[in-house]
Amino acid sequence: MHFSRFLKMALILGLLSAIGPFAIDMYLPALPDIGASLGASVGAVQWSLTAFFLALGVGQLFYGPISDMVGRKPPLYFGLGVFTLASVGCALATDIETLVALRFVQGLGAAAGMAIPRAVVRDLHTGTEAARLMSLLMLVFSVSPILAPLAGSGVIALTGWRGVFWVVAVAAVAGLALVWGSLRETRPAADRVESSLGGALRAYALLLRDGHYLGLVFIGGCAMAGFFVYLAGSPFVLINHYGLTPTQYSLAFGVNAAAFIGASQFTATLGERFGMVRVVKAAATASGAVMASLLLYYLAGGDDLAVLIGLYFGASALMGLVIPTTSVLALEKHGAIAGTASALLGTLQMLTGAAAMGVVGLFANGKPLPMVVGMATGALLGVVLCWITLARDPARRTVATHKAS
Repeated sequence: MHFSRFLKMALILGLLSAIGPFAIDMYLPALPDIGASLGASVGAVQWSLTAFFLALGVGQLFYGPISDMVGRKPPLYFGLGVFTLASVGCALATDIETLVALRFVQGLGAAAGMAIPRAVVRDLHTGTEAARLMSLLMLVFSVSPILAPLAGSGVIALTGWRGVFWVVAVAAVAGLALVWGSLRETRPAADRVESSLGGALRAYALLLRDGHYLGLVFIGGCAMAGFFVYLAGSPFVLINHYGLTPTQYSLAFGVNAAAFIGASQFTATLGERFGMVRVVKAAATASGAVMASLLLYYLAGGDDLAVLIGLYFGASALMGLVIPTTSVLALEKHGAIAGTASALLGTLQMLTGAAAMGVVGLFANGKPLPMVVGMATGALLGVVLCWITLARDPARRTVATHKAS
């Protein structure tokens, strides 16, 4: 019975978290077509991704404290409503500037589904129980990078790229129904009494002075930055440079997502056995080594798609251990302000990813090397930050399994 409730909660939270990313992954195969349709350059089309991630980051700063003040469900209703309307606008856009602007609004709506589910996890659990729920959430959430590009390819083939946005609008409406009918409120009124705007500002100030929290946030953020660079560059590299069809690209993209999903399911087990700190150190270091190897290969003149996919498969698996575990560790000591802490975590990680995409986009030419340089830089910065942040805590085992009071 306990596992059944556990799995149901993971399914609900994972689906809500996936609605925003679904709007990214589903239209990735269409990026070259969007550029051709709207007469936009590679860099301009990539800004439709960057704008979404910027909004996804900034929006979480507001949803987190609001969810601490009014409960978890009302902000989800608002965010999903905004996302639905913006998706319809994207489907009707006639120029790249309008599409980029509406993608920003769409990202503001999607931010609710990113910040609040993590806070719900912290409302219910800490320690390895939280890691287990977070990894199950990631399992559902990570189905998006596998299924969404394939679904997007099918929708694009039938309706063109605009059909993608009609589909995600319908998905958001389904999310609203899920929140209304299946998600219980996990932030009771008694816990909201001391939550206020002033309290939120004080909480942000507290978090921004917490070096351990920030270190954990940016370890995950560096891992995600490398992924965001791949997200923005891979359609042009794999489709235009290597000659894959949109469907073949979707399958290649899904292979990396499968690696992330599979590895993330071992976070709780490995955390119980070795301690979550050691898991993060080992996985981040190994991921950096893999990405350094990939960078050296391309710098030496290599240009083989199988090498790119194969090595990034390994790096993706290792990220599946780093990202959910660092999220749990970062929120561990901040249960009283879980919504705010989750929001700041999401904001900083999304802005890190958006900044990485923006910088690499300045050098993007449709070839693999600029993309690989950005991916490897993120991974290697994560290694350095990991060993700095966790140097004083090499062997502590985070095994608390009690529920948060």
